[in-house]
Amino acid sequence: MVTWLKQTLLPPIGAWLIRLLGKAVRIRTEGAETVDELYRQGRRMIIAFWHGRQLMMPLTYRGAQAHILISQHRDGELIHRIVSRFGFRSVRGSTTRGGAAALRQLIELGHSGVDLVVTPDGPQGPRQVVQIGVIHLAKATGLPIVPLTFSCSKKKSS
Repeated sequence: MVTWLKQTLLPPIGAWLIRLLGKAVRIRTEGAETVDELYRQGRRMIIAFWHGRQLMMPLTYRGAQAHILISQHRDGELIHRIVSRFGFRSVRGSTTRGGAAALRQLIELGHSGVDLVVTPDGPQGPRQVVQIGVIHLAKATGLPIVPLTFSCSKKKSS
């Protein structure tokens, strides 16, 4: 019962809070110039951001369609349900569970012309250390890896 409530009530509240925060702060996306240039060239990419920086990432995506690698853990289910409210699709798997199947699915999607989004350090860490999976993904798809992050500051009131 608690899990059902968590999985049902928290996603709309979480998405609402992210949108509210997005309106309350000024968000500067680091790496956006590279993303914009690749889009001008008609290219797709692998967007990589640190696991600890995922909160506002739904508001920084500039493309048309992205598939995000999300773990199969129950916390991953919550994240999946929140990001789906922003139009993202999920591929479920991680280094500890379902990783090989998820990698194959991401490779197929990468060849189909969509953006891929990964956290190269993952929830198990080590923090801010790129794991080899994103490198394999880039080699297999030919897509460039674009590191992306954001910074927030207080909006000036007028």
